[in-house]
Amino acid sequence: MKKLLALLLALVMVLSFAACKGSSDTATTTEAGATTAVTDEKENMTIRMSTTTSVNDSGLLPYLLPVFEKETGYKVEVQSAGTGAAIQKAVDGNADLILVHAKASEETFISDGYGVERIPFMYNYFVVVGPKDDPAGIKDSETAADAFKKIADAKAKFVSRGDESGTHKAELKIWGETVPDSEKDTWYVSAGQGMGSCLTMASEQGAYCLTDKATFLSMKDKLDLDVILSESEDMKNTYSLIECNSEKLDGINTKGAKALIEWMTGDEASKLIAEYGKEQYGQPLFFLIEK
Repeated sequence: MKKLLALLLALVMVLSFAACKGSSDTATTTEAGATTAVTDEKENMTIRMSTTTSVNDSGLLPYLLPVFEKETGYKVEVQSAGTGAAIQKAVDGNADLILVHAKASEETFISDGYGVERIPFMYNYFVVVGPKDDPAGIKDSETAADAFKKIADAKAKFVSRGDESGTHKAELKIWGETVPDSEKDTWYVSAGQGMGSCLTMASEQGAYCLTDKATFLSMKDKLDLDVILSESEDMKNTYSLIECNSEKLDGINTKGAKALIEWMTGDEASKLIAEYGKEQYGQPLFFLIEK
């Protein structure tokens, strides 16, 4: 009997030692004796940004992001599309933050629970570009709406993005209730393409087009188009950053998204944005919103 008890006692001690050893890999004891979990998860150093084509095609993000990556060690994966598609990627859980320029859509994204906060931080202007001889005579128009009416009256060819992008939505807002029907109004071309493709199409067809100024300036040497109307109040183009909501969406790199937003709205990035375009185009392509 004594031998059996001794054997059982030894077995209990072995099992207790094994349990303590196993638990030491996943827990630690504080000075007060409380046990706290230790995580072995590595920090996610990849940030997924879904953005509009203009900030990418204009060269702004390729100019800014290498600086951020070098300073922080993060890697930013950029997916660019029209604002509608860029927001949808985030809704589908394929982005950690978005950088877009369509206020109403951004507010819906947040009210539906997908975004945390809308942070407007920079702007530029849409411009109406077209053939150098300005066949519809829009040059002296006071607003873009006036210019669009003259284009419609003259039935001058106009290339629209037609892709639910921020630029397309801005165009539709300018048209208001007079938006043309591309099936009936043959002078109005709904391209369903990005900004660069639409500018190329407008150049080839001698058409007018609404574009963000930054993309036009970055492509102007390849285009047979001029800026005909610029910087009217109804063509201001505001860009916002929005962190995706990890409480609504799975797999969001919240820490990375916050780090990128903080950097993009900080002093260093602000200086870089303010200088971007001056050397090559003689003017900045984007302007900062005063804090």
